[in-house]
Amino acid sequence: MVPRCGADEPDLLRFLTCGSVDDGKSTLIGRLLYESKLLHADQLAALEADSKRHGTRAGELDFALLVDGLAAEREQGITIDVAYRFFATERRRYIVADTPGHEQYTRNMVTGASTADVAVILLDAGKGVLTQTRRHTHLVSLLGIRRVVLAVNKLDLVGYSRAVFESISAEFRGFAGELGLDEVTCVPMSAVHGCNVVALGEETPWYQGPTLLEWLESVQVERHDDPAAPARFLVQWVNRPDPGFRGFAGRLLHGVLRPGDQVRTLPGGRESTVARIVTMDGDLAEAEAGASVTVVLADEIDVSRGAVLVAADACTQVSDAFQAHLVWFDEQEMLPGRQYLAKFGAQTLGLTVDRPKYRVDVDSLARLPARTLGPGEVGVANVHTAAPVPFEQYRDSRDLGSFLVLDRLTSNTAGAGMVDFALRRSANVRWQRLTVDKAARAEGNGHRPCVVWFTGLSAAGKSTIADLVESALHSDGRRTYVLDGDNVRHGLNKDLGFTDADRVENIRRIAEVAALMVDAGLIVLVSFISPFRAERAMARELLAPGEFCEVYVDTPLEVAERRDPKGLYAKARRGELANFTGIDSPYEPPEDPELRLDTTALTPELAAGAVLEKLAAMGVI
Repeated sequence: MVPRCGADEPDLLRFLTCGSVDDGKSTLIGRLLYESKLLHADQLAALEADSKRHGTRAGELDFALLVDGLAAEREQGITIDVAYRFFATERRRYIVADTPGHEQYTRNMVTGASTADVAVILLDAGKGVLTQTRRHTHLVSLLGIRRVVLAVNKLDLVGYSRAVFESISAEFRGFAGELGLDEVTCVPMSAVHGCNVVALGEETPWYQGPTLLEWLESVQVERHDDPAAPARFLVQWVNRPDPGFRGFAGRLLHGVLRPGDQVRTLPGGRESTVARIVTMDGDLAEAEAGASVTVVLADEIDVSRGAVLVAADACTQVSDAFQAHLVWFDEQEMLPGRQYLAKFGAQTLGLTVDRPKYRVDVDSLARLPARTLGPGEVGVANVHTAAPVPFEQYRDSRDLGSFLVLDRLTSNTAGAGMVDFALRRSANVRWQRLTVDKAARAEGNGHRPCVVWFTGLSAAGKSTIADLVESALHSDGRRTYVLDGDNVRHGLNKDLGFTDADRVENIRRIAEVAALMVDAGLIVLVSFISPFRAERAMARELLAPGEFCEVYVDTPLEVAERRDPKGLYAKARRGELANFTGIDSPYEPPEDPELRLDTTALTPELAAGAVLEKLAAMGVI
């Protein structure tokens, strides 16, 4: 960990290097360290040995090996992970993030950029401005980095041509200007030979601008530790070692905090006074932005992990619906309506994403219509969290204006988001309390409400069994309704196709309708293929415990194909029906359903009887 700057210490600059594959990012950083005389004798000896073993320079020093530490990186001669290096000159201290150029590692590039003050964007002079160069420049702009140096590398391969350099510089400045990046410096260089890295090279007498190191030493950056800014303290842990002490450990994001300051807890809204600011070295008279401390409040109020303590006279906003810029990382496309998780600050909660308003073409910056976002794509969409969260716009606070999107089942990072603003309806729309509630309706119906969710392949027998169950319940005086997949697509869902994104939206709508019918006191029989576990889990979470019964109508694919009453499997096998579940679209069987029906061993009547027995065991009937 790099210590905070003291009064007579040089300030700290965080920067990243990015660009397309094999543009020389790692070589540039290695050369920068070497030319700045920042390598110790043992590091030089190790570099010489590694260059002979893994190098790509025919025995000469391969400076990329100083930062390409993974075995896979050395074998392939590429950067995969984000490599951080700390170094210092007389004027400044630096943390450099060497980020990968491959599109599939966009998440690693975003990770490096998320804490950077400035960016060094490299490109190969022989290739010019590529799509990946534009993508990284767009991401740099999106992540709030305003100062950029374009390192036109490998100029030796084009004879140190001034014309090539000026043509590339003009094209890049035009693109950067469209993104609002008006502080762009272009430097011609050859990292492998050290030209214009630390000292001006004799090979480019026509260039009299700054070298890369001179630019890094002199560039002015915005600081986010303004003591006049309103205090924002992120609670990361409730510290209660014994009954006599209760403090809130976390990090002061902005401003200054002192004992006696009046603060408000968000999202709760309760106010209290800072009683103490505790550290391992004793209490502090004040904490500055960036400090990790434990805050003790004067009052016993409810504060948990993820809460934010803010200056009482300068509150931030709280909302559960936002417009956000999204960068998608996952190989599986973003599916509107699917239940994801979001990591906002120190808390993790449910998140859904609406259909994108548009995606951005990284070459032209045009706003294109989109139903979803694929790997490496950037777009704008409305997002909804399961509970209100304190936030600020990303342009004002990286910490309170950003979030990660996580896959709900694997917890893998699927994307990153930057908050543009809160949706007004999140503050203006409230639940209307009604006199007649679900319990009253259930009492009038004479039975508990419930959703019986039949899932399985096409031709498994879902609709047949659901119809038999409803007939038996109706004969017994129970109030029911069947939501059938085919029937619903004639009306409510007639605008949807059969892509993964449309299937997710199909189930989202039906789950919401089923939840409303449960609120009406009905027994709702849902007969849908519903191929994805995530959407079935979402449907379950809309209801109270004991109100959802998942029934897996288990029929092997070959049996379903033999039945094929509508001829759909035959069409799919002939290629006439795309995205058909079980053929060219996956089905994810339930892992722990309330009831499994083996239709190779049960008649529809026996299967329906098993469902009725299950409902009786659950206390529904």
